[in-house]
Amino acid sequence: MAAVLGLLAGMMSIADTIPYVRDIRRGTTRPHRGTWLIWCVLAVVVVLSQRADGASWSLVMVTTDGLLTLLIFGFSVRRGVGGVSRGELAMMGIAGAGIAGWAIGDAPLIATAGVIAADLTAMALMAPKTWRDPGSETLATFVFASMAGALAAGAVGALDLSLLVYPVYFFLANGALALLIVSRRRVIARRLLPATADGPSGGASPRPAATDLTGGVW
Repeated sequence: MAAVLGLLAGMMSIADTIPYVRDIRRGTTRPHRGTWLIWCVLAVVVVLSQRADGASWSLVMVTTDGLLTLLIFGFSVRRGVGGVSRGELAMMGIAGAGIAGWAIGDAPLIATAGVIAADLTAMALMAPKTWRDPGSETLATFVFASMAGALAAGAVGALDLSLLVYPVYFFLANGALALLIVSRRRVIARRLLPATADGPSGGASPRPAATDLTGGVW
């Protein structure tokens, strides 16, 4: 079962990347360069620390996610927004501190904690952009990523905190971003409605378009 869940988590990571890359090429999704650069660095730390702590099938997701994160960062260089600020460099320093703690103290959990701390700050960097323009992110990517985290947690196969903490965090963090996108799209759609049930000419006002998981409309 752990093998099945691990492979499914890896497949889900691939599935969450496809609509994101498609929307970047379309110009509807505009990734934050600094955030994705940080995520590339963090992905390497996660793979190394999880492997050092004895992860097996749950490594499928983090390895696949790391490679795909590098791919998206490559797209973001030309088609994204933002850059690397002092704050973003500080976040990479947090991740680096996690690596140092792991290398010196032989404690992969410390490295994972450093990754999570830096990752949370990286998500905070992209949150204002997502709040202002939720259409600039692909909803399906974060929904599928959250599912991948849940599957990877199941692939751990034992109650091991050092191996469970990252996939559980991945599940919760991506789920929170998906909820942010959905809630903000609904708020913005309601604001676009006329103040009354009828339009200025007395006819029925148009209904807001329903947003699908890929970032488009039905």
